[in-house]
Amino acid sequence: MTEGQDKPIADMSFEEALRALEITVRGLESGDVPLDESIALYERGEELRKACQKRLDAAQAKIDKIVQGSDGKPAGTVPFDADS
Repeated sequence: MTEGQDKPIADMSFEEALRALEITVRGLESGDVPLDESIALYERGEELRKACQKRLDAAQAKIDKIVQGSDGKPAGTVPFDADS
């Protein structure tokens, strides 16, 4: 497997997962990977994509929780509750 493909996705930072996804995509686009390995790379890439999207969605939710003051400017934050 290529670099970054052996570490569990749950243990990766967003940046590591994105880098691993980029490596995976390059491997698939090269056309030099055998079919069985391409399928495995595609599956890994999909899991990496989902993990990255989940982290981006969580970050967006935190940003959305910024409390605005009466003047429309950020006045503070509200703790993000992932279950809400």
